[in-house]
Amino acid sequence: MSECFCGIKKEFKECCEPYIAGTKQPPTAEATMRARYSAYCSCNVEYIKKTQHPKGSEDFDEKGTREWAQDSTWLGLQILDTKNGGLQDQNGVVEFKATYRHKNIEHTHHERSTFQKQDGVWYFVDGKVFKTPLVQATPKVGRNEPCTCGSGKKYKKCCGI
Repeated sequence: MSECFCGIKKEFKECCEPYIAGTKQPPTAEATMRARYSAYCSCNVEYIKKTQHPKGSEDFDEKGTREWAQDSTWLGLQILDTKNGGLQDQNGVVEFKATYRHKNIEHTHHERSTFQKQDGVWYFVDGKVFKTPLVQATPKVGRNEPCTCGSGKKYKKCCGI
């Protein structure tokens, strides 16, 4: 079984793949968000562009999006909150965190995305990205502390040069 990238416990071919292939339309803003994430994971930039709202599509960076999708290892999607975006709605908001590894560094992309439905099709309109503070892997060494290499010298006179 090939579990869907979006985190729903279904096979990809039964979950997001029909949306990405264009054989079905996502019924909700959240389903559209999940399919867009799966498109990043499968490097299907065409779907990401197709689900971009027409008013924002002129700013879409296809080359940059493709490079980001290809150069990243996608680790998981967490939906934090949804407002509206249901079957009867025309607008919706989905807040999520997408975790990925890029150049051997793990990142979390935290965003609140706005979606709009036109003629029965959900489109990504825009998103507010929340800055995630970088977490230092090792404690910071002060300049006057003993060097971490074990030389016995102060850090500033040894490895901190």
